[in-house]
Amino acid sequence: MAAITGALPPDERKVVGEALQGALIDLIDLSLVAKQAHWNIVGHHFRPLHLQLDEIVSLAREHTDVMAERAVALGINPDGRSATVARATELPQPDVGWINDGKVVALITDALEGMVERMRERVKATEEADPVTQDLLIKATQDLEKQHWMMQAQR
Repeated sequence: MAAITGALPPDERKVVGEALQGALIDLIDLSLVAKQAHWNIVGHHFRPLHLQLDEIVSLAREHTDVMAERAVALGINPDGRSATVARATELPQPDVGWINDGKVVALITDALEGMVERMRERVKATEEADPVTQDLLIKATQDLEKQHWMMQAQR
């Protein structure tokens, strides 16, 4: 079996690999947390939040694939297994059962806020190591910041 190799030297590949893997974990779990909230939200603002949560899930899934495929292109194995995500996630988790719309707004706002902070750290970390990956992280961060603003405005 032939190994996939990329253009980065080992030290830069390590930095980029850690940034991409961290982004992958955040994005996979965001899609799961937002979908769980989507299914269980109740309250006066059910309909618009239900739809907004699906937008967040779509955004997370799109960027998940971009990050994983970038890793592979560089010879880095992405790990999106459920056990890996469960062990490494830093996102707050939703309650079991029905979740009031206000709690959903707080949960997703907090999740996005933490993600944006970590994504900005990844953007900085990849500046020298791989500007191509940095561009992908910047785009994901831009989209996450927009969703954070839109969710935060509902508090």
